[in-house]
Amino acid sequence: MLTAGSASAEPAVADVCAVTDERLAELSGLASDGDQWFAVNDSDNGRLLIQVMDRNCAITRTITAPNNPLDVEDLALAPDGTLWAADTGDNGKSRETVALHAVSPDGSARLYRLTYPDGKHDAEALLVDRDGIPHIITKETIGSPLVYRPVSGLSEGAATPMEQVAKVPISGTDTTGGPLQSSVVTRLVTGGAMSRDGKVAALRTYTDAYLFPVPDGGDLAAALESDPVRVPLAGEPQGEAIAFDPDGTLLSASEFGNAGGTSSTVRAVRGAAALAVPPAPTTTSADAPAPDDSAAPPASDSFSAWPVVGGGAVALALVGALVRRSRKRRA
Repeated sequence: MLTAGSASAEPAVADVCAVTDERLAELSGLASDGDQWFAVNDSDNGRLLIQVMDRNCAITRTITAPNNPLDVEDLALAPDGTLWAADTGDNGKSRETVALHAVSPDGSARLYRLTYPDGKHDAEALLVDRDGIPHIITKETIGSPLVYRPVSGLSEGAATPMEQVAKVPISGTDTTGGPLQSSVVTRLVTGGAMSRDGKVAALRTYTDAYLFPVPDGGDLAAALESDPVRVPLAGEPQGEAIAFDPDGTLLSASEFGNAGGTSSTVRAVRGAAALAVPPAPTTTSADAPAPDDSAAPPASDSFSAWPVVGGGAVALALVGALVRRSRKRRA
């Protein structure tokens, strides 16, 4: 089913396999090369471990990098085989820098630190565009998710400043799932993925996935401000992982450790990338008179922070308390 505007699609979401290994009890990042999956756990144990899984959810090997991350939240696979780990979690808003770890299949790694231009942010989603530029998407309890990218090339010697380049039009839904039944939970961004050809970007919340078409030669930041196609991912207790297979299948998975469970399920939405269709170009009549803006009311910012009153403020406080985790080490 598709509707106009910010479209909603309800394709089949099929269970693929169950994740039962405790090493992925807090599965937060996922990537795929078509033959195998790569996954990271949201935990602070002093090492960066990337688990390699077969398509039955069994861990076949572990890529161990020497880096000591603080809070890895997402994972992206670049065309050259580099795995980018987003060490960007900051629930307590205490980090002076966040970090990206570029990990090779042999475990060698490069560490890049980054700074925000406007204060501290918690972020759980990473997108790497066709030019290899990383985009970090924040997890906002009030207002729109924000998109940041480096202002210049990454450097291992010094922190690279970032700039805000977009706000993402995601609002609350009635999809079930997540750690708390609240519309606030349904719009917290918890993961990101790019299709193999770079033409579709996906962001997920605890309950839904959003697909953004990226036109040929188009800017990812601009694409993330367009109307997405929403794919409900109902029933995931703490859904944070999302990835594309090379054929355009969308994969999703949840943590299970914090929910008191013993397993989670990798699920697939076949043909998901094809759902994100670029909007048709608009045409205007040459004879149409120019609109008279003199009497028009001032335009409002469609991405301004949503008001929170009464019980809404209480809900935000509950969500903040629920998702907050203490971290011992600083990246």
